[in-house]
Amino acid sequence: MSDLHIGPAAAGDLGDVLDFWKTAAEGTSISDDLAGVERLHERDPQALLLARRDGELLGTVIAGFDGWRCHLYRLAVHPGHRRQGIGAALLAAAEERFAGLGGRRADAMVLNRNERAHAAWEAAGYGAQEEWSRWVKPLASPAGPQSSGGGRPGPA
Repeated sequence: MSDLHIGPAAAGDLGDVLDFWKTAAEGTSISDDLAGVERLHERDPQALLLARRDGELLGTVIAGFDGWRCHLYRLAVHPGHRRQGIGAALLAAAEERFAGLGGRRADAMVLNRNERAHAAWEAAGYGAQEEWSRWVKPLASPAGPQSSGGGRPGPA
């Protein structure tokens, strides 16, 4: 794994990341567009972590910190490179980032139907918190209301 490089995405990587998520991520989100990812990068250029080997994008995770809580989104590993420790390395880098920012606990957005991911998250020490539910509401964009497919937005 020593040839794996994990670091923050550059502005020029964002289009490639969106393409990568179409192959490697489970589901889509209303924020899966260039403008959405650019806003993330502009607000916190260290949040989107990429795993690369020999320049090839193999994995991503968004390690967002709002000053109070640590949130993980879009942990995705290319299907042809799974079960090689890439996801674990991305999570370790995200947790290191959180510790450096003073974070105390990380939470992750994981689709209920993505059972393969459940095992990976459990192996990394995360567990479902059954007493909580995610409540969401799509917000209108400056260009007008967003359609979310019947009021049920996709994963973040």
